[in-house]
Amino acid sequence: MRFKARFASLAATLELEPREIERGDALAWVAAPADWSDVRVEAWLDWADAQPVLARDHEAALDGALGGWAARLAAKGRETGALASTAEAGRFEAELAASMLLGLAAPAAATPDAFLPLIDLSEPGAAQGLSAQAAAWRGRRLAARAGEALARALREVAAAVDRCEGPREACADPAANPALARAALAARRCGASDADILRAIQGEAADLAVEAAERPTALPVLAARDAVASGDPLTAAAAKAAQEGPVVLVFSPADAEALAAAATGPRAILNLPALADLAGADFDAALEALVALWTTALDIALDLTGKAETARPTALGLGGLADWAISGGAEPAERAADLGRRIADVASRTSCDLAARLGPCPDWTAVKDEIIASAEAQGRDAADLQRHGRRHAVISLFIDEAETDLRLGLSPFAATDRFQTADGEIEHRLRPSLAAAIARAGGDVEAAERHLFGRRTLVEAPGIDHGRLRELGFTDLELEGIERALGLVEDFAPVFAPPVLDAGFIGDVLGLTLDEGAPLLPRLGFKAEDIEAASARVFGRPDLSDWDQAPAALTALLATPGADLEAALRQAIEPFSDAPDARPQALDWRFDALRIGRAMADAAREGRRAVALRRADAPPSFRLDLPEPEAVAPRRAETPPVAPPAVERVVEKVVERDRSRRRLPDRRKGYIQKAAVGGHKVYIHTGEYEDGELGEIFIDMHKEGAAFRSMMNNFAIAISIGLQYGVPLDEFVDAFVFTRFEPSGRVTGNDSIRSATSILDYVFRELGVSYLDRRELANATPEAANLDGLDGAPADEPQPVPAARFISKGFARGAAPDNLIVAPFGRNREAAAHPAPRHHTLAAPCPECGDFSLTDRNGVPICDACGAAPKVQG
Repeated sequence: MRFKARFASLAATLELEPREIERGDALAWVAAPADWSDVRVEAWLDWADAQPVLARDHEAALDGALGGWAARLAAKGRETGALASTAEAGRFEAELAASMLLGLAAPAAATPDAFLPLIDLSEPGAAQGLSAQAAAWRGRRLAARAGEALARALREVAAAVDRCEGPREACADPAANPALARAALAARRCGASDADILRAIQGEAADLAVEAAERPTALPVLAARDAVASGDPLTAAAAKAAQEGPVVLVFSPADAEALAAAATGPRAILNLPALADLAGADFDAALEALVALWTTALDIALDLTGKAETARPTALGLGGLADWAISGGAEPAERAADLGRRIADVASRTSCDLAARLGPCPDWTAVKDEIIASAEAQGRDAADLQRHGRRHAVISLFIDEAETDLRLGLSPFAATDRFQTADGEIEHRLRPSLAAAIARAGGDVEAAERHLFGRRTLVEAPGIDHGRLRELGFTDLELEGIERALGLVEDFAPVFAPPVLDAGFIGDVLGLTLDEGAPLLPRLGFKAEDIEAASARVFGRPDLSDWDQAPAALTALLATPGADLEAALRQAIEPFSDAPDARPQALDWRFDALRIGRAMADAAREGRRAVALRRADAPPSFRLDLPEPEAVAPRRAETPPVAPPAVERVVEKVVERDRSRRRLPDRRKGYIQKAAVGGHKVYIHTGEYEDGELGEIFIDMHKEGAAFRSMMNNFAIAISIGLQYGVPLDEFVDAFVFTRFEPSGRVTGNDSIRSATSILDYVFRELGVSYLDRRELANATPEAANLDGLDGAPADEPQPVPAARFISKGFARGAAPDNLIVAPFGRNREAAAHPAPRHHTLAAPCPECGDFSLTDRNGVPICDACGAAPKVQG
């Protein structure tokens, strides 16, 4: 076989540059083409490391590794007779290494375990076999997730002991450490034995080496086309299996055998876009040379492995098919079908030449009639097949291997393409083939890029723009920070949050309390559709399907998802491949067996040679809205057991408190109490939760000096924070009532408190009376004093009071009617008719506090201010 010098001369002019590549824990300098990304170079180095010992040091120059592999194939070809002479072997070596260095092709690893054993639906035990395989898939998937959950649960057990504050014995005792008890029960529910839980408590490592669930191996299933199309019950068994793993449904034994054989032989992927860019108008001749070159190389590679393959299968994958198909003026599917016909013809003729020199594959007679009939049906010349036979019983045109695509710089077809800049940064751009197609059709490429990647500014954005933000209180300072941040993120959440927006601006100007991770825009009144429209303009869209400026000739192409376009092109090539297309078609993760069975029936009616279905994984963000289970009350025993005699012992108990802060609502209720203590005015302002529980206080005083007022303000803030973290109000009341310092004395303006020993004594008496109903802290009754603090005689009968006296009209926003009244209640008419004798106030000061609040109660002087019962000198 002769190889014309086509690629070697081009590779000789290729510029190689030194590149520093990370290899494990070290850095290696490698000479590689300048336009290759670091990831691509690293993928080639990984491939070279997996090959037998090469003649050259590929860590110094990548062309050494490629040349070494080509030299081994050339030597083996000269030995077996595939290459007729030493000169032909030399040309073969040079051309093969050049094609790889130019990025035109790359070898792919054989996958002999790509498929499970075939299941024939016509056999009696087919349904049981499908059910068993589905159970095996399900078991491996759930076992991996259960192992991860168990590892997390055991780590929580160890963490519950480490976080505990107290004696080690008490922290390690589930009866004394509630957090440990909860973690241990969770670990037991995850499958951990009590011995494993005890080891975790004792400090043994709780980490588990859990193997991630690998992609399950595909299962080929042979079925009758008519039976599947009509919804045969056995198809339901295949559909149930497809819920758990990839099922490949084939409709003829020959396709089933070819599918399994194509994965076992040597394979390679051709880079069609790179070949088109390199060859230009000479694409057809370059394609024929490349296919002949690699058909020969793969045949020699099979001999190099030393495996006695009877069928001698081979496969040539068409990489970048969608990018190449849309680059021409014709219909992409028509271009793909013509390409498949030409590649199959060249590969078959090359295989016939090898068969004439070395002989056809040993089982050629078994496949001869089928291959000849297929070639004649495709309009190809079958004379060479009749005369010499073919070296390869199976020549497939389908390969799916991500590592090989990475070595060629290929990626799944999509509107967005990732590339590496000269500075080593990874950026996004409009896919070059798509940009060329838009420009050729007369479209605006820059407009397409703006539609795809957004404008990164809120100027003239729909729904949310600078004008609406200024109306809400945003100034030039905040808008400038927002505009800078828009170019660095991909959504609005981190833009409208600290540190882009100052926390003081959010709280003071916007009047909002923003929890961590909570979105701000909905709190500002923006609707979901406004946010979505602004996000599309600012950050772009996932594709160009809704681009209103798209050329008419590309409307259908841009509206087709990339995966669907590639599937249609592969379907156009499938008639020219000996093996059918087995790329899995991803189904929605919520598809049940009925909908999967319908998809199988549709594929059978469309005449597909094979249909591969795989249900996609559920998105990680999916969560069920599960209600919290209600606690079941323990059953009460009919006859309580006799309690054993109590044994006195000292027990240390670890008390775990909730340390989270309970924040108040943005719009809260409360009241303001104005009073004077010893002639000094003081205002108490309270804030409440929805259930009426006190959550904050403010203490304002006048004419007391800035230092004293600031101290009282900060004291009130400290009390408020304590209340929001769960400190009971009783603790504060008991701590600060009866504190004694100036100002003190007579209290005016409060209908329950007449005197206080200090400002704090007054404040916490008021809070205790109002929120805790601790009437013992009041030294006056509401009926005995008016709002000015002057004594007054109570009326014989209490009168109803308008509710407007207690309900804020502004807080209710009109929700409360104007005709509400508060009726008196709780007073005993008999007691009112015969009031208890009033205590007599003594005219002497209290020896303890000095307040004139001594009252004669049954002959004993009691101070209403400090609560003391001093002895009064008569």
